[in-house]
Amino acid sequence: MMMQSPFHPHHTTFKNHWGAFLGFGIILFLIGLVAIGASAQTTLITVVVLGVFLLSAGLLMMVDAFTFWWRKWQGFFLHLIMGLLYFAVGLSLITNPVLSSISITLLLGIFYLIIGLFRGIYALSIRTPRWGWNFLNGLISLLLGVLILAAWPASSLFIIGLFVGIDLIFSGLTYIMAALGARSLNL
Repeated sequence: MMMQSPFHPHHTTFKNHWGAFLGFGIILFLIGLVAIGASAQTTLITVVVLGVFLLSAGLLMMVDAFTFWWRKWQGFFLHLIMGLLYFAVGLSLITNPVLSSISITLLLGIFYLIIGLFRGIYALSIRTPRWGWNFLNGLISLLLGVLILAAWPASSLFIIGLFVGIDLIFSGLTYIMAALGARSLNL
């Protein structure tokens, strides 16, 4: 049976590309399963990768300071200090991933609270095919944020990987359900 819905510009995009959305959903779902199965490793990898990004950004900012700001005294020191801060935080994450996971767990809890709210607002305002799954995804993200903050810091080593995996699974399911709904749209 064909699903009827009020026209929305996003519905045409979903209808025309439902197979790609389905593929994205399956990939996200599978990555989520792997992340849960190796939650401690996912936590440590996440911390180290973030450290590499920050360390690299710090190096680029220091190169920027010496390349473009060398003769502009005030700009030089500001850029150099920013680069050194990025570099120091990145190096700290790389060299102390277990200790760093405690701080990141706190930030991740706050992130999931905020992203859960935005996903819920998005679901209610855009109303994509099977939008209820998107709304559920927002509720799950909000719940993950609450659970992370309630268990912090005791479970910091595994909780990042576990909750990232859960979030990826529900994001994958959201894509899958939206794709299946879009396939049956009658535009």
